[in-house]
Amino acid sequence: MLNAGILAILSGLTAQALKVLLELVQHRRWRPHLFFRNGGMPSSHTASVFTLAILVADEAGVHAPVFSLVLVFAAYVIFEATGLRQEVGHQARLLNDLVETLRRTHQLDSQGLREFVGHTWAEVAGGAACGIFFSLPFLG
Repeated sequence: MLNAGILAILSGLTAQALKVLLELVQHRRWRPHLFFRNGGMPSSHTASVFTLAILVADEAGVHAPVFSLVLVFAAYVIFEATGLRQEVGHQARLLNDLVETLRRTHQLDSQGLREFVGHTWAEVAGGAACGIFFSLPFLG
């Protein structure tokens, strides 16, 4: 069997590819650059850590210290992807509004900040489902 870490990375890459396909199916737009962007459905962060946790649990057992480590790591990654990065997005939105006001009133020439950098809980659930389904063929 392939290494759990490699499979976790492949799971994340699969989730990134799904973002492009979902955009094509839902909005009829081909946007391959979405493969390289953070945020969106499904969460590749969550897919990766779910795959890693499932495969480590399968190989080492849920009572193994390494599984505890992976579980804490997964919880941290998911929390960071939903909490901290959502806040960064809110701050970027406020700063972009301020910059836009300054641009109109003071002829300011500046680029805006990326506002969508985190994940919603629905996107995390989508990433979890992706990670689970990706892991199934490798359980054993």
